[in-house]
Amino acid sequence: MKNIVILTGAGISAESGINTFRDANGLWEGHDIMEVASPIGWRNNPELVLDFYNKRRSQLHTVAPNMGHLSLVELEKQYNVSIITQNVDDLHERAGSSHIIHLHGELLKVRSQFDEQLVLDWEKDLYLGDHCEHNSQLRPHIVWFGEAVPMMDVAIEITEKADIVLIIGTSMQVYPAAGLLQYAKHQTPVYFIDPKPSISQQPNLTILSENATTGVPKVVEELLQQN
Repeated sequence: MKNIVILTGAGISAESGINTFRDANGLWEGHDIMEVASPIGWRNNPELVLDFYNKRRSQLHTVAPNMGHLSLVELEKQYNVSIITQNVDDLHERAGSSHIIHLHGELLKVRSQFDEQLVLDWEKDLYLGDHCEHNSQLRPHIVWFGEAVPMMDVAIEITEKADIVLIIGTSMQVYPAAGLLQYAKHQTPVYFIDPKPSISQQPNLTILSENATTGVPKVVEELLQQN
C-alpha cells in the first residue's frame, strides 16, 4: 500500500471548538505565550502554568472529533496512513486513526521533571505536589518554546517515505514542523487544505481553500477513488 503522510495543525481542531494556539495579539487564551508555554514561565509561576493546562484539559473533555478527523480514518482502508500533528489534543485518536505522532506533546499526558522519559497518562487536574515515583514534580507533557522537539526525527523519517502528503489546518510557518515538507520525495503529490492557504502554487500541489470539515472529505474521496 502507498504511504500517506498527513500534517495537521490548529485549524482542524478549531472546528471542534478548541481555540487556536495564538490570536492576532500573540496571546493564548488571554495569556502571553511565554508565561504559559516556556521553561521560564514554568520556573516563574508554575501554578499559573498548571492552571492554564488544567483548563485546556478540562475543555478537551467537552469537544468531539469533527468530519475532518473522522474522514482521515477512511484512508486507512487503502493506504498506510501516518498523522503528524502539531496539536496536543486527542481528537485524532478518538476519531479512530491508528498512527499518530504528536510533535508538540499531549495534553492528556504528564511527565517527570527528574526523568523526561517518564511519561504518565493524566486526565484530571495537575497540581503542585503531584510527584512522580522519584518524588519529582510532574509537569505538562507539552513541548514549550525553547525546548527540543523529540519526535522530530521520527516525523522526518516518516515524511521521507511519503507517496502522498496532506497538509490540513496549519500555516506551515512554525518551525521545525514547517520544514517537514522539504523531506518529502521530489514531485510527491501534496494536498493543502486551509481556508487561508499560505503556500505558493507548484505543479504537484493541489490547494483547497476550505475548512477541514468540508475540504478533507473531498480529498479523501478523491484519494480512495484513485487507489
